[in-house]
Amino acid sequence: MVGFGQALGELLPSAVGVALSPIPIIAVVLMLMSPNAGRTAPALALGWVAGLAAATAVVVLVADPAGAAREGARPVVGWIKVVLGLLFLVLAAGQWRKRPRPGEAPELPGWMAAIDRMSFGKALGLGAVLSAANPKNLTLAVAAALAVAQAGLGGGGAAAAVAVFVVLGSLTVAGPVLVYLALRDRVRAPLLAAKDWLVRENATVMFIVLLVLGVVIIGKGITSITA
Repeated sequence: MVGFGQALGELLPSAVGVALSPIPIIAVVLMLMSPNAGRTAPALALGWVAGLAAATAVVVLVADPAGAAREGARPVVGWIKVVLGLLFLVLAAGQWRKRPRPGEAPELPGWMAAIDRMSFGKALGLGAVLSAANPKNLTLAVAAALAVAQAGLGGGGAAAAVAVFVVLGSLTVAGPVLVYLALRDRVRAPLLAAKDWLVRENATVMFIVLLVLGVVIIGKGITSITA
């Protein structure tokens, strides 16, 4: 139980970091506003969950046999975390430089213009790409998976920890879809307001998230190295 609690404490910042991803949230809101929202938005959410779960599980399966839970492996895992944290600081600096100047319109990916015409299969693939192929999310999945492997949990405990990470990391993508399916028109205005704010503040939000995550993960890495 101690190991499971340790794993949850270690992966919580990574899960929050995955959840705070403005572009996927904007994408899911735009899809919810499309004529085929009832079909494509759940596909996007399903792809997101599947991609995040697959990326995390693969690292756990690789790191566990490699002995990440061994006492002697702690410094190695710690250095990996430090490198991941430094990567986040570099990404944060890039987001700071990309933020729009006063009066400039924020730039969004070109593929967003085609969201309302996507098929079920394309929406499913988009969700998987946004979760598993995004450098930030992939790095966070690696950090979370290392925490799970380092805790030395058995197969069931590791699966439960990965499930918690995926659920928490999916709240802001799958959550709006579930709320929309339950309430429909009553949530359109709040969703649109949230989308407009995220479009406007995307770079700033990402800068803050990446900066905080970088510092937290570097701190955890240093703790592992010096323990």
